[in-house]
Amino acid sequence: MLPMSRGWAEAAVARSRGTRRAVFAVAALVLAADQASKSLVAAAHPAGGGGGVVSVRLVHNNGASFGIGAGHPPLITLTAAGVLALAVLLLARTRSRAVALSLAAVAGGAAGNLADRLLRGPGLGRGAVVDWIHVAGYPATFNIADIAIRLGAVCAVVAFAGASRRPHEKPVPVP
Repeated sequence: MLPMSRGWAEAAVARSRGTRRAVFAVAALVLAADQASKSLVAAAHPAGGGGGVVSVRLVHNNGASFGIGAGHPPLITLTAAGVLALAVLLLARTRSRAVALSLAAVAGGAAGNLADRLLRGPGLGRGAVVDWIHVAGYPATFNIADIAIRLGAVCAVVAFAGASRRPHEKPVPVP
């Protein structure tokens, strides 16, 4: 069990009930949108192609981004679980609403890809992530979870940098 530092306790007290609800809603919305879109695309079995800038191309990726680590699904599954755990840990420690909401997107996306690895065939921890969004000129096919992870991480860094430049205020307890 992790020791509770004073900063951790202050962050928990400072976070309003509304922020906690918004964080949960963002993570749940990302997870639901990701899983629903993957299920729809997998059921449709698109032929791929499409001449547009953005097209649907079904890919079962047992590696990480850009296929890194393909052929080692248990290692990639453990790494995905670690990313989710880190996002949740940082989420619990932050005092910034913007950072919390950004990390909620990361956690929702990480949970979506981890769910694929755990629940899709060929078996527990060996499943492939369903990627389906292809952008002309971009070297990889991706999904909603990947967008949420990348965008959430960038937004969290920007929000954290902005928050660290402001003078620190003492958190106000919320009843």
